[in-house]
Amino acid sequence: MITSARTLYDRHHRVVHAYLSMVGGSVVRLVLSLVYFVCVANVLPISEFGLFASASATGVMVSRALAFGFMSPLYRVATVKHRLIGTYTAGFLAGGLLSLPLVMALCTLIYLLLFAQDMASSVFLRFMLAEIICWRGLEVVSNVLNGTGQFARSALMVVIGQALRTLSAVLFYALAFNTLAAWSSFYLASNVLSLAIAITIFYPKVRLRWRPALYVRRWVDSVSVAGAEILFYVQSEFDKLVVLAAGGPEVTGIYAIVMRLADLTALPVRSFNTLLVQQIMRSPAILKRGRTKPMIEAMIAGVSFLAIASMALYLMLFPRGLGGNVAQIAPYVAMVLLVPAFRNLVEYHSELLYATGQTVRRVVNLAGLGALKIGLLSALLAYTTAPGGWVPLLNLVFFAVYATSMILTYPAVKRWAAAR
Repeated sequence: MITSARTLYDRHHRVVHAYLSMVGGSVVRLVLSLVYFVCVANVLPISEFGLFASASATGVMVSRALAFGFMSPLYRVATVKHRLIGTYTAGFLAGGLLSLPLVMALCTLIYLLLFAQDMASSVFLRFMLAEIICWRGLEVVSNVLNGTGQFARSALMVVIGQALRTLSAVLFYALAFNTLAAWSSFYLASNVLSLAIAITIFYPKVRLRWRPALYVRRWVDSVSVAGAEILFYVQSEFDKLVVLAAGGPEVTGIYAIVMRLADLTALPVRSFNTLLVQQIMRSPAILKRGRTKPMIEAMIAGVSFLAIASMALYLMLFPRGLGGNVAQIAPYVAMVLLVPAFRNLVEYHSELLYATGQTVRRVVNLAGLGALKIGLLSALLAYTTAPGGWVPLLNLVFFAVYATSMILTYPAVKRWAAAR
């Protein structure tokens, strides 16, 4: 048995080392994210935390339109043709400038529809700059580093970014600036510094080259990826905006805290997804193995369940272990034990379609899943806004989204694998 394990390790040692590097970064990020969450969630009133979570979710969704998805060709080039990184970086920067009018229009529309009555426009703008320009820019650097195989540097850079966010949250907590306006300034400052470090220290030293002919060839793929990512984040983040519209800031605060705790379970899974995508790009035959897909799903579900169950047990034993505000929400965490598994599996399905190059199918699937989730959440909150009523039913909402995703994804992957 030891010999077999040694043989398996020798065969896949590069993948193992890469995953351990990424997971190591994820563990540190998990701790930092938890400290960050505890500080912010326990200084801001629950209703204002709900507004912050909704504004942040808006920024995450809209940021996927930045550069019209040109991060995808940049990542692919970083993975297989390192010498073109400078050329595609120039394309990304140009796309970013061209996409700004669309980004501004989306932000303005969402602000007027959902935030104008509860949040000053200057506060909303600071959150948008932090998420769309700064953190999205850091993610671009991270993806390029991952593409070139520099997983440890990528993990370190993201950890530094998260550490700066956490430091701003600790200062915010220590100085007791318990207003959303003050937090937006702290938040933007930490994100600006994170982006500056990412670009000046971590981004590969390349010479920018302008090659429009190459960019045009990648246009359809870029736009479809951007559409898919927007739709993915619509189905994963738009829920906060739906809850805000249907239940108000207080209900949104409860939902945001519960889902933030659930989202912490996704960090190790996302590291796995990154490596899986690269492995499929390089060795498509992996998807022809009959046991591969169910084993991966079982592993993702198991890790997700154990993570949220551990969090629920901790809060059961120490209700105030994450602060006074979170203590009010602690009983609800044990009611959503299946939600992280279903969320993470839907994300895995999306990555599976991206890895197989089925970007249009990915867009179609995510559009359907987003509409389904929005409809189910709206119906749920129309039925009841009492947390004891709607929180447990979130398991059924996310199961329906997962089941639909599975039905839509695996036939497409099977057809793709059969054609290879």
